[in-house]
Amino acid sequence: MKFRALKQIIPATPVAEGAGVTVHRTIGTPALRHLDPFLMLDHFGSDTPDEYIAGFPDHPHRGFITLTYMINGHMLHQDSMGNKGNLQSGGVQWMKAASGVIHSEMPQQSAGLMRGFQLWINLPAQQKMSAPEYQEFSPGAIPVIDTPGLQVKIISGNYEGHAGPVNDPNSHVQYLDVTLGKDQTFTHTLSAPFQGFVYVFEGQALLDDSILPQHTVALLGDGDAVRVNASDNGARFILVAGKPFNEPIIQHGPFVMNTREEIEHAFTDYRNGTLVRDKARISRT
Repeated sequence: MKFRALKQIIPATPVAEGAGVTVHRTIGTPALRHLDPFLMLDHFGSDTPDEYIAGFPDHPHRGFITLTYMINGHMLHQDSMGNKGNLQSGGVQWMKAASGVIHSEMPQQSAGLMRGFQLWINLPAQQKMSAPEYQEFSPGAIPVIDTPGLQVKIISGNYEGHAGPVNDPNSHVQYLDVTLGKDQTFTHTLSAPFQGFVYVFEGQALLDDSILPQHTVALLGDGDAVRVNASDNGARFILVAGKPFNEPIIQHGPFVMNTREEIEHAFTDYRNGTLVRDKARISRT
């Protein structure tokens, strides 16, 4: 078995999004435009309401998927098709924007910690103009594997014979939230052609004998498996991997297509009020 080495570390960049909420972005910055099939990774976190209460008012998407993992807090999703989603602490939302969605994500709390991740996942060319879909999962729907010194929440993919509820049939994304106790080790099979990364957001972890600073993306090299060690303070991180599409990626703001002409068409549709074509199929657990 060949463990994946540390390929590169990308520090997070503060970015103002929505109505002025600051997110910390790693994938989707000048340092790392994309990590096929991933387009963007935002980490948000604050216990100061003034920093998150304005939320993310109506905005469009086309050509990709958003996967939102709410670690702490309460966010309400509403979209132009009349759908509502109630994302609470520990819950997960998978939204396939595809041909077009206009939605908002607004905090439903006035105090306390708001923390989580939003990951943008590309769609292959033949899926970009397909009908939108929406999956929402309560905390109770997320399998949790607890062993001494190790906890793994399985959002998507498989771990030790258990499967996460999110199903992305194109990228086959694997998404684990891992908590390691003091000096503990986590290993997980991750074979080619999957590309992946680790993002540490609590404590301190080591990969390939290198320290992974908090709020950075650690890109994984080639290999068959991942091995991450915790320091004497323990660590908590997400491990994310997906199958690349190896297709052209043309992105302009909230639209991600394969050609410049398709991007221009998306903007024309948005201006003309024809971006949203289909009502999303909804699944909740």
